[in-house]
Amino acid sequence: MSETPQPRRDPEAGEPRPASDEDPAPETALEAEPETPEQRRRPARAGVLIGLLIGLLGFGLAVQLRSTQADPALATARQEDLVRILDDLDGRKERLRDEIASLEARKQQLNSGAKGRQAALDEARRRADELGILAGTLAAEGPGLVIEFRPGDERVKADHILNAVEELRGAGAEAMQIGGARGPAVRIVASTYFVDDGGRLTVDGERLSAPYTLTVIGEPRTMRTALEIPGGVVSEVSKDGGTVTVNEPKQVKVTALRRTEQPKYARPTS
Repeated sequence: MSETPQPRRDPEAGEPRPASDEDPAPETALEAEPETPEQRRRPARAGVLIGLLIGLLGFGLAVQLRSTQADPALATARQEDLVRILDDLDGRKERLRDEIASLEARKQQLNSGAKGRQAALDEARRRADELGILAGTLAAEGPGLVIEFRPGDERVKADHILNAVEELRGAGAEAMQIGGARGPAVRIVASTYFVDDGGRLTVDGERLSAPYTLTVIGEPRTMRTALEIPGGVVSEVSKDGGTVTVNEPKQVKVTALRRTEQPKYARPTS
């Protein structure tokens, strides 16, 4: 005796319906495969890489912005001034390449056996002369500029002279001295200081009166460009009513000497 099929409720219709042999078997839910440790690490690695790239991009933008803000003179310079500065930088690069080639040639001479001793002596003398010029203990001559600072409504300040010296050093100046209407000229070296002193300028303890004459040896065109760049020392002195005259004689002589001081504590290392 066959059993009567029991009615089955359709969840969608809400009404019971008889069971049938043709009804499909219920689908078996597919079990999700568990993630492996490698799959879990991939998103983490991608996140770290993206964060690193964003950090580097932000750092690059910050450096670029800081560089632009650090030199407003270049940001406001005219196109022809920027082209001239670029040409001067190219010239300095070529001179540095020539100097490297010259140093390589001297190195070969020093290692050339019989001629090495004489080459070493010549090199030692040359280096002593260079150090003497840089230290201000030897006079020097060569191409360069003679720059005169004349006050206007306001005096020429120590900051003006210091800015000029720094701009000239950045442009490759090798030897400098400054003189006034009265008083001896003073050799400018790395430790030189400038102080405003009752309407006058004191340089390393020597009081100078305006107008001031700055004599500098170096590549004239490059140094002139550094002085005349918009926002540079020439424009700053002009704002105060003063004038800066830049002359380029055939030969410049720096004759003021600096007294050497024997180190009290420092000794050369072996």
